[in-house]
Amino acid sequence: MKQRDAMRRQQFEALLHDHRKIVFKVAGVYARSADDRHDLAQEIAIQLWRAFPSYDASRRFSTWMYRVALNVGISFLRKEQRHTAPLAPIDAFPGLVATPADSRDDEDERLRMLQAVIDTLEPLNRALILLLLEDRSYAEIADIVGISESNVATRISRIKQQLRARLAVPVAAQPEAHSTGARPHGTR
Repeated sequence: MKQRDAMRRQQFEALLHDHRKIVFKVAGVYARSADDRHDLAQEIAIQLWRAFPSYDASRRFSTWMYRVALNVGISFLRKEQRHTAPLAPIDAFPGLVATPADSRDDEDERLRMLQAVIDTLEPLNRALILLLLEDRSYAEIADIVGISESNVATRISRIKQQLRARLAVPVAAQPEAHSTGARPHGTR
């Protein structure tokens, strides 16, 4: 019995090690501070260990792991929202504010803006975007979050529309835009 438990623990530790990035990605999406990310990563690992006996080895471990980790992350976020003020933009946290060296080009700025907008999404929608950015198929995303593939496609389409709208620069904020309706110099 002890040998079987030791083998099960070794198997779990090896799988956790091989897929540890999933834990850190989920913790990064659902926790704000470094301490909270650390605490959430630990909680995810604990819940994975507790749920490991229910893991079906005929399925992909990463799919099962994402499902458990996202459920823990969503629960963590909901608990935090009950106990804290509404979420602040990402740059309200000094540990996450980019230094001038981090913002040398527009791509870095756009990534920060995208992360700030993703932070405003509902917990399930964050999970969908995280999995989409991980290049997971709609079928795998559906399996992980427990909704139909068509629901995944619909939700992702709506999320993309939200992201486009929130990331779009208003015409009035563009340089050289005039209230007379004249176009900026050099445009058609």
